[in-house]
Formats: sequence, C-alpha cells, structure tokens
Amino acid sequence: MWHARDVSHVLAPGTPIPDLALISTTGETVRLRSYVGAKTIVIYFYPKDQTPGCTKQACGFRDAYEQFTAAGAEVIGISASPTETHVAFRATHKLPFILLSDVDGKAREAFGIGKTLGVSDRVTYVVDRDGLVRFAFESLLRVQKHITDALEMVQELERQRTRSR
Repeated sequence: MWHARDVSHVLAPGTPIPDLALISTTGETVRLRSYVGAKTIVIYFYPKDQTPGCTKQACGFRDAYEQFTAAGAEVIGISASPTETHVAFRATHKLPFILLSDVDGKAREAFGIGKTLGVSDRVTYVVDRDGLVRFAFESLLRVQKHITDALEMVQELERQRTRSR
C-alpha cells in the first residue's frame, strides 16, 4: 500500500530509514533505528508546534495512540520546533508519544521532505520492523488522513506478522 501526493522526493517504499539521532522532550537522544526489530514505527513530520493543523494532527495521533500501540507501533512526531516548545506542546495537549526536534533540518533532508510556499511539508511514514519504509503520505491540509491511513497500514503489518508466526 502506497499513498501520497507527489512523493518523488520522499523516501520510497523499501527504502531503509536513515540512522538519525534527535533530541526528545526529556532531553534524551533518540535514535530512530533503535526501534527497528522491536516495533513498527510511525514517523510523522509536521511544520510547527501549536499551529492549528499541527495541533489537530497531534491530537489525532494522541486519540488513536492506543490503537497504534495495540498493533505494535510507536508514534514519533518530528518538527523543526525546539525542544522547549515541544515540551509545552506535549503537555498542553497530553501527547503520549515522543516528539523530536529537528532544528537543523537534517532529519527532513535525510527523509527527503521539502517545503511548499516556505512551509515544511507534512509527511507521515510507516516503517516496518525491518526498518524499511512501507507507507508514506504527504498532505499539508488533510491532517486526519495521515492518522487513518497510517493506522490502517500498521494494522495490516501486524496482521501479516501474526499470520507468518
């Protein structure tokens, strides 16, 4: 399953995720590849904390978080907002998942995420337990579709994993 607008610049299906380390809201360094093997990873890139679309998207992932974790996935949000802003954003909206800061833009660059009219693109990836991109969706405006399509893919990956045991 592969959905996206023009995704010629984002990571393609079958591509391994980059081995990046970013700072979390707790000040810890988080390596994205540290989840490989243990969980499916939902990585969503968003423009900025506390903006209407980004808040709606974060709250959508929050509201579906138990469904994601029940299907063996971890949700990780990444934006260029600094760690201090992430801390407030996470607390205000009671976000149960990890937020990582990409102030220097290295993660966006590694994942092939561009800008539209000066605003960082909104892209969601689902990465399987082997560390390979299985799904990507890009849309600045259709924020709820990021959640529903990612959850559908995570649940499908979990069904496939369960059948193959």
